[in-house]
Amino acid sequence: MSVGARPVHPAGRHHGDELIPPVHPTGPGANRVLVMSTIDFTVMFAVWLMFGVLGIQIQKELLISDVELAWISALAVLNGSLWRLPAGILTDRIGGRKVTIFMLAATAVPAYLVSTANSYGWLLVLAFLVGFAGNLFSVGIAWNAAWFGRDRQGFALGLFGAGNVGASVTKFIGPPLIAGTAGATFVFGIQGGWRLVPVIYAVLLAVLAVLTWLIVPHHDRLAGQSKPVREMLVPLNHVRVWRFSLYYVAVFGAYVGLSAWLPKYYVDNFGVDLYTAALLTAIFIFPASLLRPVGGWISDRIGARKVMYATFALMLVTTGILMMPNGHIVVLHPDGSQSEHLAYQLNVVWFTILVFLLGCSMGVGKAAVYKHIPEYFPDNVGSVGGLVGTLGGLGGFVLPPLFAYTKVWTGLPSSTFLVLFILTAICAVWMHLTVVRMLHDRAPGLADHFDTEHISTLTAGAPR
Repeated sequence: MSVGARPVHPAGRHHGDELIPPVHPTGPGANRVLVMSTIDFTVMFAVWLMFGVLGIQIQKELLISDVELAWISALAVLNGSLWRLPAGILTDRIGGRKVTIFMLAATAVPAYLVSTANSYGWLLVLAFLVGFAGNLFSVGIAWNAAWFGRDRQGFALGLFGAGNVGASVTKFIGPPLIAGTAGATFVFGIQGGWRLVPVIYAVLLAVLAVLTWLIVPHHDRLAGQSKPVREMLVPLNHVRVWRFSLYYVAVFGAYVGLSAWLPKYYVDNFGVDLYTAALLTAIFIFPASLLRPVGGWISDRIGARKVMYATFALMLVTTGILMMPNGHIVVLHPDGSQSEHLAYQLNVVWFTILVFLLGCSMGVGKAAVYKHIPEYFPDNVGSVGGLVGTLGGLGGFVLPPLFAYTKVWTGLPSSTFLVLFILTAICAVWMHLTVVRMLHDRAPGLADHFDTEHISTLTAGAPR
């Protein structure tokens, strides 16, 4: 027990002056829920971000600008964020099984219709509808949190979140499939090229809806079945929820934005072909997704705040280097002559290494953010996780157009990473000021215990 901590009641644990019931143990069938929800989320995530690769071919066919292309991806991300809060609450009330099956089936329809789009306006509408896929994240978080006990929650939520790797699925299968089927026509008049990819995804979603119905336990765990919606929304009044949300904008919203933006960045700035650009982008996506379980495991053991400090530090270093434009310093001498010094140019190899490290930090950081939620709000994971996911996803909506506009305003492609550097710096400063104020102003004796599980009881009334 930490110094000064009040004893934990045998029936539960204290959170401030409130006695919270003990968190349920891991239930039989939890592994089936975890496996199927992760597979479902992986495919849904691939559908959600498929325009990152398809967009380049769409741009050529429909003759649209970079900004117009950015809005296609942005609208998909927007709708994949808007419903995360109600989806998380609904999952707590009726169960993740029902919500997941419905979302898989509902997303399959607009995914198929994308293959028929022949105008920019219609494509914007379909991109928005397909974006509904992104809301499965808050469903899976609440669903798995209900099935796993505290000792395995960090890892389970991290493993589920690794479904983010779905963003790389289109990067791998898209370019060769597009090139190999261009100009072909298949059964039912289905066209090849970029139009074939959304058809394949629509079929996969329908199949997964059936498999989920068959495989996961029919008797679901309902964390908030009897709790009024108003009560489930009460935690959203806490400032810390909005702070966690900003962290998630930096580690997840930026990840979504870069996943959609990097293929074009590679093509435009390094002169590589689409297939190579997709593979290089996957080097960013894989660690940003697959390290999420590692981030959860580490957070279970050393605490989420320590992980967040390391995450923001590495993000600041990598984006700080990536944001620097190519150039050199020109020195004017008294005799009127000039000399050039410190020439700087980031080639594709070093750029990819830095982006890989950036992806590593985001992958670990995403799990650390969500590790906070069941610790602080064990009975409201659906609502709190939904809000955090919503705002994080909205960051993914805002960032691609912001990348495009800052490039237009500055003329510098590297301004993309200037945006991310500023965002990360704001998060890091807010987190550090909060920790310092909480520990040193309210409880100076806790300077070495800022990841203690019951710190909220020791610093009651401290600003968060």
